[in-house]
Amino acid sequence: MVKISKLELAVLLLTAAFLAFCAGWLLRGSGGSEPLRIESERTLAQPDEVVVLPAPTPEPTLSVDRPININTADSETLQLLPGIGEKRAEDIIAYREEHGPFRIPEELADVSGIGEATLAGLIDYITVSDGTETEEEP
Repeated sequence: MVKISKLELAVLLLTAAFLAFCAGWLLRGSGGSEPLRIESERTLAQPDEVVVLPAPTPEPTLSVDRPININTADSETLQLLPGIGEKRAEDIIAYREEHGPFRIPEELADVSGIGEATLAGLIDYITVSDGTETEEEP
């Protein structure tokens, strides 16, 4: 009798398993049965009543006849600006108190949460002067 090592036995077992798998793979398609087909007569029910949603409310427009001075405006006045809510108005005031008055309207972009797009929407509605200053000629 021939003695087989453990490695040879493992190779023989793996080869037999591989051949069994291949035979099953090839024979599974030759069964001749058709694929299972399920039909249903159920249809989706249509709702009996139509749901009418209310029209969206338009955003309030700025009803200010002149630009708002961002150096002197309080929180309520700043909230009149488009895109500025209570939190952003408080951020503007906090920035103004920490860094001093804004020199130019574009400095508003330095406030956290106000980017270039927001600034572009605000630039026509804001100013940094109170109208009492006069420019000196060189």
